[in-house]
Amino acid sequence: MSASNINHDTNDLDRIHSAVKREKLDLPAGNEAAPMWAIFIAMVVAVLAGSHLGMMSKPLSIESKATFAPVPDPRPSSTGGADNLDPFALAMKKGASAYAVCGGCHQGTGMGVPGQFPPLAGSEYVTGGTERLIRIALSGLQGPITVKGAGYNTPGGMPPQGMALGDQDIANVLTYVRNSFGNEGPMVTKEMVTKVRGTITGHPAQWTAAELEEFAKKNVPGDIPAGPGATGAPAAK
Repeated sequence: MSASNINHDTNDLDRIHSAVKREKLDLPAGNEAAPMWAIFIAMVVAVLAGSHLGMMSKPLSIESKATFAPVPDPRPSSTGGADNLDPFALAMKKGASAYAVCGGCHQGTGMGVPGQFPPLAGSEYVTGGTERLIRIALSGLQGPITVKGAGYNTPGGMPPQGMALGDQDIANVLTYVRNSFGNEGPMVTKEMVTKVRGTITGHPAQWTAAELEEFAKKNVPGDIPAGPGATGAPAAK
C-alpha cells in the first residue's frame, strides 16, 4: 500500500472520531434532562408554598403547661420516729440492731447451739436477776454452765463486751433479749449498767458460773421507766 493511501485512511478515521465525540449520548427513554423552564417553575412553586406554610404555622413555645403531682418518697424517714417512742420501745428497737453481735453464737432465734452456745430463750440467766446478766455482758463468762437443765461449754467462753459497748448499748441489748424469744422481764437501764460497771473495775477476767451464783436473783436497784414492771418514773435522757 502506498504512503498516500495510508494518509488518506488516517485522515478519514480522525474525521469519524471527531464526529462521534460531537454526538450527544443517547439516553434511555424517561431519563432525559428536564427542560430549564420546568425547573424554574418548580422553584417558584416551592418558594410560594414555603412562605404560605410559614404564615399559617404558630410559633413554638418552650414553656411547658403540664403539671406533675409530687411523687412521695417511699423510703422511711430517718428522723422523728425514735423521738416518739417510749424508753422501753426505743431500747427494744436499738437493742434489736445491737443483737447482731450476739446472734452469731446465740442464733437469730435465741436458741443457741447444743453443747456450745447456751440458749437465751427461756434462760434463767436472762430472765433472772439483772445484776448477774449485766456482769456477764460487761466481763464475759467462761467454763461450763447449765441452762435449762442442759450443759454448755463455749470454747474460749463468752468474750467481754464492756470495752466494745457503752452502758446505753449494753442496756439496750439486755432489754431486748429479756423481752424476746418468749422472754418477758423489766428493762435494763443505762444507770443500772453504770452502777455495776463501777463495782467490777478490779475484776481481771471473765466470770465463772460459780462466781455469779450469789447474783442469780439480785436486781440492780433503779427506776423502770416503761415496759414490764415499770415504776412510772421517767428515765433521765
